[in-house]
Amino acid sequence: MAITSDVSSDGKILKISIDGRFDASSLDDFRRAYEEVDSNSLESYCVDLKDTVHLDGSALGMLLVLRDFAGGDNANIVINNCSPEVKKIFAISSFEQLFTIQ
Repeated sequence: MAITSDVSSDGKILKISIDGRFDASSLDDFRRAYEEVDSNSLESYCVDLKDTVHLDGSALGMLLVLRDFAGGDNANIVINNCSPEVKKIFAISSFEQLFTIQ
Protein backbone atom coordinates (compact mmCIF):
# COMPACT_ATOMS: atom_id res chain seq x y z
CA MET A 1 0.00 0.00 0.00
CA ALA A 2 1.31 3.39 -0.95
CA ILE A 3 -0.15 6.84 -0.65
CA THR A 4 1.48 9.61 -2.63
CA SER A 5 0.66 13.27 -3.04
CA ASP A 6 1.62 15.74 -5.74
CA VAL A 7 0.89 19.44 -6.05
CA SER A 8 -0.02 20.68 -9.54
CA SER A 9 2.50 22.89 -11.32
CA ASP A 10 0.40 25.98 -10.57
CA GLY A 11 0.22 25.03 -6.87
CA LYS A 12 -3.58 25.00 -6.77
CA ILE A 13 -4.46 21.28 -6.72
CA LEU A 14 -3.20 18.56 -4.41
CA LYS A 15 -3.60 15.08 -5.86
CA ILE A 16 -3.55 12.21 -3.38
CA SER A 17 -3.22 8.75 -4.95
CA ILE A 18 -4.00 5.56 -3.03
CA ASP A 19 -2.43 2.35 -4.28
CA GLY A 20 -3.73 -0.81 -2.61
CA ARG A 21 -5.92 -0.95 0.47
CA PHE A 22 -7.48 2.22 1.88
CA ASP A 23 -8.26 1.26 5.47
CA ALA A 24 -7.23 1.93 9.07
CA SER A 25 -3.63 0.98 8.31
CA SER A 26 -3.53 3.96 5.90
CA LEU A 27 -4.34 6.62 8.49
CA ASP A 28 -0.87 8.03 9.14
CA ASP A 29 0.20 7.98 5.49
CA PHE A 30 -3.05 9.58 4.34
CA ARG A 31 -2.81 12.40 6.89
CA ARG A 32 0.83 13.05 5.98
CA ALA A 33 -0.17 13.27 2.30
CA TYR A 34 -2.05 16.52 2.93
CA GLU A 35 -0.76 17.83 6.26
CA GLU A 36 2.88 18.03 5.14
CA VAL A 37 2.02 20.13 2.07
CA ASP A 38 1.84 23.94 2.10
CA SER A 39 -1.93 24.29 1.76
CA ASN A 40 -2.06 28.10 1.67
CA SER A 41 -2.33 28.31 -2.14
CA LEU A 42 -4.38 25.13 -2.64
CA GLU A 43 -7.83 25.58 -4.15
CA SER A 44 -8.84 21.95 -4.45
CA TYR A 45 -7.95 18.40 -3.57
CA CYS A 46 -8.19 15.32 -5.76
CA VAL A 47 -8.25 11.83 -4.26
CA ASP A 48 -7.41 9.30 -6.97
CA LEU A 49 -8.72 5.80 -6.29
CA LYS A 50 -7.60 4.30 -9.62
CA ASP A 51 -5.26 1.78 -7.96
CA THR A 52 -7.31 1.27 -4.78
CA VAL A 53 -8.29 -2.37 -4.27
CA HIS A 54 -10.20 -2.06 -0.98
CA LEU A 55 -11.98 0.71 0.90
CA ASP A 56 -13.63 0.38 4.30
CA GLY A 57 -15.45 2.52 6.84
CA SER A 58 -12.26 3.96 8.28
CA ALA A 59 -11.39 5.29 4.81
CA LEU A 60 -14.72 7.11 4.76
CA GLY A 61 -13.78 8.67 8.09
CA MET A 62 -10.39 9.73 6.75
CA LEU A 63 -12.07 11.42 3.78
CA LEU A 64 -14.29 13.35 6.20
CA VAL A 65 -11.22 14.46 8.19
CA LEU A 66 -9.62 15.65 4.93
CA ARG A 67 -12.82 17.59 4.18
CA ASP A 68 -12.64 19.32 7.57
CA PHE A 69 -8.94 20.10 7.03
CA ALA A 70 -9.68 21.52 3.56
CA GLY A 71 -12.35 23.92 4.80
CA GLY A 72 -15.45 21.90 5.67
CA ASP A 73 -18.46 23.08 3.69
CA ASN A 74 -16.19 25.28 1.57
CA ALA A 75 -13.83 22.43 0.66
CA ASN A 76 -13.44 21.51 -3.00
CA ILE A 77 -12.60 17.79 -3.06
CA VAL A 78 -12.94 15.51 -6.06
CA ILE A 79 -12.75 11.75 -5.62
CA ASN A 80 -12.04 10.22 -9.01
CA ASN A 81 -11.47 6.90 -10.75
CA CYS A 82 -13.94 5.14 -8.46
CA SER A 83 -14.96 1.60 -9.23
CA PRO A 84 -18.70 0.89 -9.47
CA GLU A 85 -18.54 -0.80 -6.06
CA VAL A 86 -16.92 2.23 -4.45
CA LYS A 87 -19.44 4.55 -6.10
CA LYS A 88 -22.17 2.42 -4.54
CA ILE A 89 -20.56 2.75 -1.09
CA PHE A 90 -20.39 6.53 -1.55
CA ALA A 91 -24.04 6.64 -2.65
CA ILE A 92 -25.20 4.63 0.37
CA SER A 93 -23.13 6.90 2.63
CA SER A 94 -24.48 10.09 0.96
CA PHE A 95 -20.94 11.18 0.16
CA GLU A 96 -22.09 12.76 -3.15
CA GLN A 97 -23.47 15.58 -1.02
CA LEU A 98 -20.04 16.25 0.49
CA PHE A 99 -17.63 15.45 -2.35
CA THR A 100 -17.57 15.46 -6.13
CA ILE A 101 -17.48 11.77 -7.08
CA GLN A 102 -16.21 10.79 -10.53
